[in-house]
Amino acid sequence: MDGHHGTGPDRSGTGPRAAADGDPQPDLPRWLDRTRWLWPALLTLAIVLVQIDRAPLWRDELATWSAASRPTGDLLRLAANIDGVAVAYYLLIHGWIELFGDSVPSLRLPAALSLAGAAALVAVLGGRLFGGRVGLVAGLLFAVLPSTSRYGQEARPYALATLFAVLATLLLFRALDRPGWWRWAGYAAALVGLGLSHLLATSLVLGHAVAVGLAWHRQTDRRYARWPLALVPAILVLAPLAWLGRDQQARQLAWVRPPTLTDLPDLPGDLLQSGAVGGLLVGLAAVGLLTRGRRGVALGACVLLPAALLYVGGLLTPLWVPRYLLFTVPFGCLLAAGTLAPLRLRRALPIVALAGLLGAPAQASLRRTHETPRSAPIDYPAATRIIGAGQRPGDGIVYSPRDMPGFLDVAVAYYLPDRRPRDVLLVEGPVATATLEATECPLPAQCLAGVDRVWLLTRGVHPTDPLTGVTRPKATALRDNFRVERTWTVPGLTIALLTR
Repeated sequence: MDGHHGTGPDRSGTGPRAAADGDPQPDLPRWLDRTRWLWPALLTLAIVLVQIDRAPLWRDELATWSAASRPTGDLLRLAANIDGVAVAYYLLIHGWIELFGDSVPSLRLPAALSLAGAAALVAVLGGRLFGGRVGLVAGLLFAVLPSTSRYGQEARPYALATLFAVLATLLLFRALDRPGWWRWAGYAAALVGLGLSHLLATSLVLGHAVAVGLAWHRQTDRRYARWPLALVPAILVLAPLAWLGRDQQARQLAWVRPPTLTDLPDLPGDLLQSGAVGGLLVGLAAVGLLTRGRRGVALGACVLLPAALLYVGGLLTPLWVPRYLLFTVPFGCLLAAGTLAPLRLRRALPIVALAGLLGAPAQASLRRTHETPRSAPIDYPAATRIIGAGQRPGDGIVYSPRDMPGFLDVAVAYYLPDRRPRDVLLVEGPVATATLEATECPLPAQCLAGVDRVWLLTRGVHPTDPLTGVTRPKATALRDNFRVERTWTVPGLTIALLTR
């Protein structure tokens, strides 16, 4: 980005161009420099794959399974009503399920692979900007973060967006170093992938604008004017999704509250899944922002400007969800590694290890549950095991609540795919409604007629009266016609067997 000063292009990341911002950059051994992308990728996989199937699918992942397991036509009908901005990701997982099945590890593996790829690209990008050693440290730092494990073990598109964010930034700097139509075309394609994986991640373009502006200021080159043209394909492809998402936003994000000033200091910890790790990374990255020259400023813009946009946008409309900023974390790692540039590798690696040690409690807890807060897990598998073991032919089941945040019916469908009680109040399922929700019988007493045993699954723990959390008229129909024979509680859920 800073242009050339009498030197030829240096692709190793350890020569004169990589050291343009001033600090001495001791070379890595040649074999390590050439493979610096491999070790962060392997470390990421080694950490993320540990107990990848231990935490139960949580509601967002159940939504992914519900959408992606539908026939393609039904999936497209769903996108017209809800989650339209995620339709490309759902189609990807739909194809993945066709090939590899829908077990918990299978559903989560694309995210794990995406973040392993992102870690590799962080090492490549860091080497291009600051030297191979900085790139290696940045990639390893990214690998040990709790947020990498958290979203590498989640069947949602945030990991894929992070991969495309690093790829697009790498291709941008390649195009700025040697502007050419094919390089700009690759950058444009990466932006399209970024927006299709997560529309809000395209706010990264704000940071890219700063990088282009600094490069143009450093070395006037008319070919830099091609950057706005590279945005055109993304605009054309993503504009319809943005319009669709605008119409669906009120329904999908009604639960999101506006941010307050107190949310800003909590953001690093919320995003990285650990306050201690967040504090360490922010401190190191802040020094890197101030000391790494124009490239440090550009990377800082890739972190700060998307966060500022999400905050301001969240004041106007429901948007403030910290995990939406996961794609900015790699750039914070690059800045932090840049701060460690004066240290030799053997002295920088203990700081990476420190970040891993500080994040160890979060690493353990996120493998127990993906719910927030982690002190309130919801154990769908345990509940379905109870129902599966105790059910008899002719049994019915009733859910409360039956809305999207609950996804109780989807959880039972996932964990009891072949044999489960009849959904006695069901009128139309999610596929028929082309949404993520079902519609229920308006007259529960009539629909319960002819059923002698009913399983009741409710959110929350109600050991003394399982009907406490059931709304009318459903609760009235159950109380008038059934008695509670037995009640079980598991984390976050109550299961009851009612007999007529």
